[in-house]
Amino acid sequence: MAASVSFSRVRALPTWSSSVSGSGDDHQSYSVVAMSERPRRSSARPLRSPAQMMGNVNAGKGLFAPLVVVARNIIGRKRFNQLRGKAIALHSQVITEFCKTIGADSKQRQGLIRLAKKNGEKLGFLA
Repeated sequence: MAASVSFSRVRALPTWSSSVSGSGDDHQSYSVVAMSERPRRSSARPLRSPAQMMGNVNAGKGLFAPLVVVARNIIGRKRFNQLRGKAIALHSQVITEFCKTIGADSKQRQGLIRLAKKNGEKLGFLA
């Protein structure tokens, strides 16, 4: 029995015991639940906040961070990110070939790639 009676902002719902017992409508006990409405926004802005990128916790730290920052400022952020992406892809390929050589499975390969990323963060390559 999923009957509900609605009064403006208050809704009466049958209790669990009344729905289990299967008693008639005139003998059911009701619990009253207050329904609160969210205030409506007047602006046409989206409800979601803009997506935030996950940042590197070691940004600006590490042995190579100053070198990485200087290189990024010299060649520009867009070109730098392209080169960084190519370097990461090449390094992942080297790790994959190494895993094939030693006979490691894909789970171990993924672990090595994650370890390489963590080491790169600590050393400042991802600054």
